[in-house]
Amino acid sequence: MAGMLPSQRGRGRRAPMADINVTPMVDVMLVLLIIFMVTAPLMTAGVPVNLPDSRAKPLNQQAKPTRIAIDARGTIFVDDVEVSDALLPDALTQLAAKTPGEPPQIYLRADRELPYSKVIAVMGELNRAGLNKVALVTVAKGQ
Repeated sequence: MAGMLPSQRGRGRRAPMADINVTPMVDVMLVLLIIFMVTAPLMTAGVPVNLPDSRAKPLNQQAKPTRIAIDARGTIFVDDVEVSDALLPDALTQLAAKTPGEPPQIYLRADRELPYSKVIAVMGELNRAGLNKVALVTVAKGQ
C-alpha cells in the first residue's frame, strides 16, 4: 500500500451513480392512474334514477346545488341520504336555515315511472320550506 500511487488507490471501488432509475416510479404512477380512472365514475353516480327526456338546455351553476332524488319506489334522498316522507319537511326546513338570504339551488331528480302526484308533493314541500330555486333534472333526448 505504501508503494501505490494515489490514482491507483480507488480503482477497485465503484464511483457513485448520478442517475436515478425512474421506472419503478412510472409503474406506481400508472397503477394510481388506473385506480383513479376506475373509481372516479363510481363516486359521482348517486342514487340510480331513470330520468325522463327533455329538450331543455343545461343550466349554468356556480355554487354546489342540493340534490334531491326520488327513485322508482318513491324513496326520497336528500344529497344521497334517505329521508322518509314524514321527516322531509324538517330536513328541508333545516336545509333552508343553513343558507340565510338567498335559497340554495335544488336539483330534483325523479324517476320517470313515478306518479306525478309524488313529484308535486315533494315540490310542494320545497316551496313550503322557502326553497323555490328548483331545477328538474332530465336526460337530453336521444341519450
